[in-house]
Amino acid sequence: MNKCFTLLGLSLFLCTAWADDDHHGARFPRDATFTTLIVTPIGIEGLTGDDAGNLYTTGRLAGAPCPVWRISAAVPALVTVGFVPPPCSPSGIAFNHRGDLFLSDADKVWTLTPNAITPPTATIYASGVPGTNGLAFDRSGNLWTGDGTTGQGRVWKITPAGIVTLEFRVPPMRNGTVLGGDISVTGAAEPAQGVGRQARTYPHTAAGGNPQDLVANGLAFNTEGDLFIADTARGAIWKVEFDRHGNLKSQTDCDSTFAEKTLCLDNIFVAHPLLDGTDGIALDRAGNIWNSANERNAIVVVTQHRRVVEIFRNPPDALTGLRNTGPLETPTSPFLLGHLFCTANSDGNRRDNFPNTGGEVKPTGPVAKISCMDQRLRIPGLRLPL
Repeated sequence: MNKCFTLLGLSLFLCTAWADDDHHGARFPRDATFTTLIVTPIGIEGLTGDDAGNLYTTGRLAGAPCPVWRISAAVPALVTVGFVPPPCSPSGIAFNHRGDLFLSDADKVWTLTPNAITPPTATIYASGVPGTNGLAFDRSGNLWTGDGTTGQGRVWKITPAGIVTLEFRVPPMRNGTVLGGDISVTGAAEPAQGVGRQARTYPHTAAGGNPQDLVANGLAFNTEGDLFIADTARGAIWKVEFDRHGNLKSQTDCDSTFAEKTLCLDNIFVAHPLLDGTDGIALDRAGNIWNSANERNAIVVVTQHRRVVEIFRNPPDALTGLRNTGPLETPTSPFLLGHLFCTANSDGNRRDNFPNTGGEVKPTGPVAKISCMDQRLRIPGLRLPL
């Protein structure tokens, strides 16, 4: 519902469309709760869905083919519909308009057509994308992906023919050569890191802390063709715009110490402490961006008007004060299956989920799970692909 105000008694009205976006307002659930849909015997990260009420994810299995699973939201069970050849550790997952699945893994993207009767083995769709993580299709059928944990912030477009092009970069946390920049600092302990900063996660068990350098993580397009990118290290969302021919409109190369095609900082859509650790993102039909904030065991929404709303965060344990007992355990990839919100949980051993021996899933197994919000979404998920 819009609200209008008069200015100084003049017959001029300012109407705001964000009234329903007020914190825990009519569009978002109050006091959200989560229930485990299913646990998995091996690690997972990505999550997507189809129009028949099914979710899809991929297991990470060392030294053996990695299973691709279909899970009915109504009657949850792990149904194998394909495999990724070893060695494999798939992360992002997305459908194209023909019903083929695409899976990011290390430096390549695989594809297969799900089949529960005769599960196929995925074939390579594209290579030369080191660190590939989140996946999203644009309205022209191009597949986009970022470079994940490499920390360089590269974002590639892959055409339907499998041709890979580096389109732009999200600025890395530092401008040194180790992250693709141009600076080497004489006399510094780590000259290749250049100038910048590093977000470290505590508590940690390794010398040097537990750094978070990932700046190009989850990807999602809106209906206007704008691309949103989750920046895990900064706790930010970038917005990238294109013209009607698909050419980049957003400004780049404002800082000559970064590599060519690096986005300017004014392309940040929103940055907020509640977004600290944002991993995967998903859009609803009103343009709200749902975030799985894995560093905080939280779910956060960014409205189209850049308002940041925390939907849920694990409460602290009454005895330890830690937030590692669930129901969320390192949420990674959200998906809006119609009016149902679900997220994958990878049970990472860091930040709010440290130590990951608490909660429902543990390193000794089951090691991961999918959780769904008990409250029905007022605004359904954006139907994918666009």
